[in-house]
Amino acid sequence: MRRFPAEWEPQSGVMLTWPHEDTDWADQLDRVERLYADLAALIGRYEPVLNVCRDAEHAAAVRARLATAGADPESQRFGIAPSNDTWARDHGPIGVRTESGEHLLLDFRFNGWGGKFAADRDDRITETLSAGGLFGETPREPVDLVLEGGAIETDGRGTLLAVTRTLVDPRRNPGLTRDAIERILAERLGIRRFLWLEHGAISGDDTDGHIDTLVRFCAPDTLCYARCTDPTDADFDELQAMEQELRGFRDPQGSPYRLVPLPTPEPVLDGDGERLPAGYANFLLINGAVLVPTYDTPADVEALDTFRRLFPDRAVLPVDCRPLIRQGGSLHCISMQLMDGVLA
Repeated sequence: MRRFPAEWEPQSGVMLTWPHEDTDWADQLDRVERLYADLAALIGRYEPVLNVCRDAEHAAAVRARLATAGADPESQRFGIAPSNDTWARDHGPIGVRTESGEHLLLDFRFNGWGGKFAADRDDRITETLSAGGLFGETPREPVDLVLEGGAIETDGRGTLLAVTRTLVDPRRNPGLTRDAIERILAERLGIRRFLWLEHGAISGDDTDGHIDTLVRFCAPDTLCYARCTDPTDADFDELQAMEQELRGFRDPQGSPYRLVPLPTPEPVLDGDGERLPAGYANFLLINGAVLVPTYDTPADVEALDTFRRLFPDRAVLPVDCRPLIRQGGSLHCISMQLMDGVLA
């Protein structure tokens, strides 16, 4: 049976799809590109980075950005693929190991979170990179199912965690029931256990409740999750209901999961005063470190302390994600880890 590795397992690199003037980042392009460059330089201290650029001219500009940020050029790789936007978590490849232990990259379809945004070029990025040799000899397997990487979490042992409406959705997968989707994921990802959430949402989220904004595996028996304790908060009811669902989940041995709450940052607002989906569950695990989104709120300190307890053997590194959250996503959303043995 195939196996879908957990994010804490060894990686060969992290993929970033860079912003450009034709993306929604245009009004803050310089600021967000500086963040990308600093992030690529930071990740490059631990493992390679695959920087996906729209064309050769864009790649040259990205190289210059990375040099200014002090990135080690030996740690940086480059791929060329036209893009609509930059959410690599949702258009990037999902790696599995086959029954014989070989690597395989699954290329699920991406339709802009149910057709909310144009995604025709993003949907072809994995195919383009694979054809260009960026993944070496690792084969690519197309899958005729809309699935975003941010919608699924695994313990690496056959359990998958997701919010039902992000997969069982007529705008994403018309006509497919939950049972039908489970059969596809069992075959393609090797999933044997499904933990479906019916609740959970944070204000400003365009994804309909991606699991990587709400709940994450930190170990096979441990889940960290977005918790809200303020009854006046707009997200209180949904997050409280989600917490009750989590308390009812059991691990493969029949024991309750260890649940570790994450603090709620003070509301981060856009220029119109609308709340943005800031949260700490959108962290990124890389070899030897955990990168934690921060938003310049007092809760940042508590969040970082929580991650130090969760991952005592990893460096805990804050990343100021205020530029990212203005477009409705954060650190995990813009990145996709590539499992060990994939990146050429």
